[in-house]
Amino acid sequence: MASATFYSEKAANRRNSVFLVVLVLLLLGVLGGAIGYALTGSQAGMVGAILVAVVIGGLSSIGSYLVGDKLVLAASSAKPVSEEEAPQLYNVIRELTIAAGIPMPAVYVIQEDAMNAFATGRDPNHSSIAITTGLLNVMNREELQGVLGHELSHVRNFDIRFSLLVGVLVGGIALLSSFFLRYTFWFGGGRRSNNDNNGGGGGLQIIVFVIAIILAILAPIFTRLVQLAVSRQREYLADASSVELTRNPHGLESALAKLAGDRTVMKEANPATQHLYFHNPLMKLNANPSALFSTHPPLVDRINRLRQLTGEAPLGPDASGSLGAAS
Repeated sequence: MASATFYSEKAANRRNSVFLVVLVLLLLGVLGGAIGYALTGSQAGMVGAILVAVVIGGLSSIGSYLVGDKLVLAASSAKPVSEEEAPQLYNVIRELTIAAGIPMPAVYVIQEDAMNAFATGRDPNHSSIAITTGLLNVMNREELQGVLGHELSHVRNFDIRFSLLVGVLVGGIALLSSFFLRYTFWFGGGRRSNNDNNGGGGGLQIIVFVIAIILAILAPIFTRLVQLAVSRQREYLADASSVELTRNPHGLESALAKLAGDRTVMKEANPATQHLYFHNPLMKLNANPSALFSTHPPLVDRINRLRQLTGEAPLGPDASGSLGAAS
């Protein structure tokens, strides 16, 4: 039953990934076309704006693909660590990479008391794992295996590439929307087309202009919500894949329980990289985050998914307050 769950979740993960990428690209093109026609009142302007939006999105994605992981590591103040400095960490990662059938990633450490970790890169051959000193010092070997198995599953499932590329595309929609709304505010929508002056196409241009404003307001919110929903599903999948690698759901469950009791806030955390971490590093800044706008599922839900694999009774919705104490 567990194997069937792994394979079905992996298949759903791939479908969701393709769906989101296609959806974001289509929305980027539609938004660009609507803005182009609204500002110029011509089909040539609409087509030109679509091309500009897609080209900019494509170039940004290529840049993110090539150097995005380096930017993430630098933004997180992650430093390379050698095997001599962290022998157990290397030993655990090496045994898990063998189980996963992927190359050894570059290993980094973040000098933070908060317990967390993340993986980044563009594929298994160009990947990195960063772990905080707090997690490295507090977790026992089984718990460390659970956490690192989760992060290496992100590498094996190509979640790291997805996170970089789609993050750029969603950010492109937000920037394009912001530009159009600011332009509209300051310049009142720009010049009227010749068709408008001649009474030919002014009505259509006004309608498209209104549609463009609505899209510019709603598109960034919609794409962000879809991105977060798929991100949460990827966290569930990485948890299940970690169990597949370690054959020990209790190690990961115990690690999640310890995280529930950790009240330390990461100094290097920021909204641009929060979705990459094992557990949202900004969650503790908001005691009651909205599940709709969360990058990660609640810890209790993640633990209960693991308990489904072992047949254990699920925890109640109010169990998070006692998890840290119990561990």
